Amino acid sequence: MRVAVAGGTGFIGRALCRELLLSGHEVTVLTRNPAQAGGRVPEGAQVAQWSPSQPDGLVEILATADAVVNLSGESVAAQRWTPEFKRRLTDSRLQSTRALVQAMKSIDTRPQVLVNASAVGIYGNRGEEELTENSAPGTGFLAELAIRWEQAADEVRELGLRVVKLRIGIVLGEGGGALEKMLLPFRLYVGGPFGSGEQWFPWVHLDDVTGITLRALTDGRVEGAVNVCAPGIVRMREFCRALGKVLGRPSWLPVPSFALRVVAGELGESLLWSQRVIPRVALETSYSFRYPQVESALVDLLKAK
Repeated sequence: MRVAVAGGTGFIGRALCRELLLSGHEVTVLTRNPAQAGGRVPEGAQVAQWSPSQPDGLVEILATADAVVNLSGESVAAQRWTPEFKRRLTDSRLQSTRALVQAMKSIDTRPQVLVNASAVGIYGNRGEEELTENSAPGTGFLAELAIRWEQAADEVRELGLRVVKLRIGIVLGEGGGALEKMLLPFRLYVGGPFGSGEQWFPWVHLDDVTGITLRALTDGRVEGAVNVCAPGIVRMREFCRALGKVLGRPSWLPVPSFALRVVAGELGESLLWSQRVIPRVALETSYSFRYPQVESALVDLLKAK
């Protein structure tokens, strides 16, 4: 397949582009600054310049693509959620999705599938409830953002395109993501869970994010929402215990809930959410998880550290 990837220079995007190339697909990375993207684009991928606010040339690029993957969006954990940062989080997702959708509407020979990023944040804080792709959305900023993001992607369904919305969990991988931020306190012997530690922690190995995305691109049975989380979901306390075991460090020192709220505000509140997310679509379409259990995932990622 010829696959156009928006957000292909990011943490997930780089890994996906490598996986696509290894699987024999052609990849075009859409980026705002091709000159600076060189070191973040795998060898063999093409690079094309675009900007969601100035999408000139996007029609020509997508007219030759069989599929589009949209991973664009600023990291929700980059800083405290000020009103200005919330606007940036929203614009970085909606503008890119709308630009891609509008370009596809302008093409006679269109890509056959749009795989668009979303997030488990769409479910909000749900306690002990099991959450499948059929579960209703939750409330709060992250849920509302994900709802609008998915609605923007769904607009191309009227053209007859298959749309897949990847509700991505907390991604564990090298070179970025949540794991990199959690390692330092554990190495300093002060690691531990957030709050009570009883909240469900919907983690996923980066290799399974790319694996499920590849399945979504190539398997016509996959359509609509897809939970991108490991089947071996654990509570935060269990995750920290496994991380401490792999690192050979204690995992007993919790980060108090009030401290998270004071330091990180609304972002800190979201770190205390409980989301018992089940990857039902992936399992029902016989996707074979490379890392279904948390300890084996951590061993793989930390074996050289």
